[in-house]
Amino acid sequence: MTPNTARRNEASRRAVLTAAFDLLQEVDYAKLSIEGIAARAGVGKQTIYRWWPSKGAVLFDAFLMLSEGAGGEPPMLPDTGDLEADLVLVLRATVDELNDPRFEPPMRALSTEIAHDPELAAAYAERLDGPLREAKRQRLRSAQQAGQLAQGLDLEVAVDMIWGPVLNRWLQRTGPLTTEYTDLVVTTALNGLRPRGSSS
Repeated sequence: MTPNTARRNEASRRAVLTAAFDLLQEVDYAKLSIEGIAARAGVGKQTIYRWWPSKGAVLFDAFLMLSEGAGGEPPMLPDTGDLEADLVLVLRATVDELNDPRFEPPMRALSTEIAHDPELAAAYAERLDGPLREAKRQRLRSAQQAGQLAQGLDLEVAVDMIWGPVLNRWLQRTGPLTTEYTDLVVTTALNGLRPRGSSS
């Protein structure tokens, strides 16, 4: 029987990505090495270098693997017709993820790598942040079509106004990242984005 090399390669790939993510629960990102990832995954380090140019690229693919639980479907935000409630729900979930001790170290490490690696930043924008931003725009566009947001609103700026403060507070550690804070962000943003004279 001929060995299924595709299946073996996929198993090795997932082992590497899982190893990288798990190691960041034990060591600082600065101490994470390709050699350490290879040893934890049970593969040769040349296998890793054949598939990824850097440990930052490995970490990025680990995040993509975690997001595969959505079945490959593009991300979507809830749309119940109540924009404020939907945004509160999404931002509270974002806070939970950013504060999760299992996810926080890898996410901070990935943010650092993206800031210093233009190729990784481009891949992040295309494969992860881009689809997420489109989901955010689509939810705001739906609210705009329903008359809940001003017709002339720039949706790109609106996305930055709603999600930007949360990510900035997390990245800069300028204050506690709580659900009370995110609820206030939503309320403040929508009070400025709604059409004049609207109370919906």
